[in-house]
Amino acid sequence: GVDYTVLGSERVTRHHLDAILPDRPFCMAAPDHHTMWANTKALEMAGILQGRMLGPGNEIVMGDDGLAAGELREGEAFGPVLDLAGESRVRLGLSTGGEPDPMPTAAERDADRDIMRRGLAWCARHGITSIQNMDGNLYQLELLAEIEAEEGLPCRVKIPFHYKNFMTLDMLDKASGMAESYNSEWLSSGMVKVFYDGVLDSWTAVMVEPYADRPDWVGEPLFTPQQFIDLAVAADRRGLQIAVHSIGDGAVRAVLDGYEAAQKANAKRDSRHRVEHIEVTTTSDVPRFAELGVIASMQPPHPPGAMDFPLEPTVSRIGPARWPLSYAWRTLKDAGAHVVFASDWPVSPIDPILGIQAAVLRKPWAESDPDQSFSLHEAIAGYTIEGAYAEFAEHRKGTLRSGYMADLVVLSMDIENTAPADLHKVRPVTTICGGKITYQA
Repeated sequence: GVDYTVLGSERVTRHHLDAILPDRPFCMAAPDHHTMWANTKALEMAGILQGRMLGPGNEIVMGDDGLAAGELREGEAFGPVLDLAGESRVRLGLSTGGEPDPMPTAAERDADRDIMRRGLAWCARHGITSIQNMDGNLYQLELLAEIEAEEGLPCRVKIPFHYKNFMTLDMLDKASGMAESYNSEWLSSGMVKVFYDGVLDSWTAVMVEPYADRPDWVGEPLFTPQQFIDLAVAADRRGLQIAVHSIGDGAVRAVLDGYEAAQKANAKRDSRHRVEHIEVTTTSDVPRFAELGVIASMQPPHPPGAMDFPLEPTVSRIGPARWPLSYAWRTLKDAGAHVVFASDWPVSPIDPILGIQAAVLRKPWAESDPDQSFSLHEAIAGYTIEGAYAEFAEHRKGTLRSGYMADLVVLSMDIENTAPADLHKVRPVTTICGGKITYQA
């Protein structure tokens, strides 16, 4: 959770870290998990001090001396460093979308189930009854199914198939298989997750126009526009839902283009494809969400200044001209889009109530910018009925209604009669999922 501006305007290098820890490997991560900084020892042990050829959108920043400077942008760049720590198995859903090889021993599998249990309990503690995970593989589904068989799950969980840019379209057979095998009220798949770009702070998000503080650069996409169109058409043809990490306005446009191409190729259906994050968009792309039936999946903790993220360097990267359409929840909602809220944990805190507060208290960066805040009830809906809509379940959960699932949370205070500035004091005291108490304060 190290801010990009930890040294002010000076960028962190391996030399800064060497001055503190010269003799053992060390790395630290940005809050967004898209950049890491490593010391010389870690770079040497990972075999990347001399640099390495990487796929699109990933970068080992090189120094004037011809060696890695220490800043590693995106997972392909810092993956070799994390592998030194034995983190490769738990990261597979994110890093490769593949399965453990060799398969874990019984003891390792037990340890992995324990990690899952702790994560599920952390969700239940914060009043969460349904999780839509944004990385995944078959192994995660197997672990969750084992927990369900042993003791039941405290939350309903959806796990996607993660499609990476080095895969071929026939790999979607696996996604279809996961969807068929896991399709219960408690554990399901049926979604394809994709990363189209990175993040603003490391200039890895893909923009329509160049970055305000880097006028020769618009970012490099992880897929070409045509690659993504081909993927969207193929996944949509299989009846799979698609969810794509798209932060920059260029990435948002390319993904909407892919969804539009899928509709033209396969005929329009109630697909509810998703765009994840939408930190910047354009005037011409705003109405396309409603026109295409695409979900705007957004995170109230994300706008700099709204919760934990500092204003810099993000607001300078975006530039004032694009501020009015940055994190544009209200603009998208008013244009008819389904705006679903979520945490993006572990990038930002998992607590939905903190997210609700951030949505209600949201302030523009400039007086001339539109107000993008939500009312209390709109924010609650973003975390409840809209979340249910995003997984085609609004007819059985997301509201308190006779005949719906017994998924509910009891709060410590009347949230409707709590001042917005005090919303963080409202705490879950009881979480109930499927009629079973899953957390009790």
